[in-house]
Amino acid sequence: MNTTALLVAGAGFGGPAFRDHPGPPPFHPMIGVSMLLLLLALGVIAYLLVSRAKGGPPWAHHARRAHHQPPEAAARQVLAERFARGDISVEEFLERASVLNWTPGAGEGKRR
Repeated sequence: MNTTALLVAGAGFGGPAFRDHPGPPPFHPMIGVSMLLLLLALGVIAYLLVSRAKGGPPWAHHARRAHHQPPEAAARQVLAERFARGDISVEEFLERASVLNWTPGAGEGKRR
């Protein structure tokens, strides 16, 4: 009884304009796909903005970080190379190392 009443009520719903409607538009399945792509694009943009605010994405600038060293380290390296070549004496080497607050051989860790 309820089913019959619903069918009769549904048949008369909306008048003749809605009864002859062919159905959903042909691009109906593309609405979901386009919404998914839009949300993915917004997510990627948000991730890039947040990571750039924190200093860049993890995959960027690794080459510069690997080769970047403080000026003191470069000065120590030049000083050690000059001492190894014999350009400067032991006293001069130790004097210049003390100016750099560097004790040669200390704090470099164990290398084996």
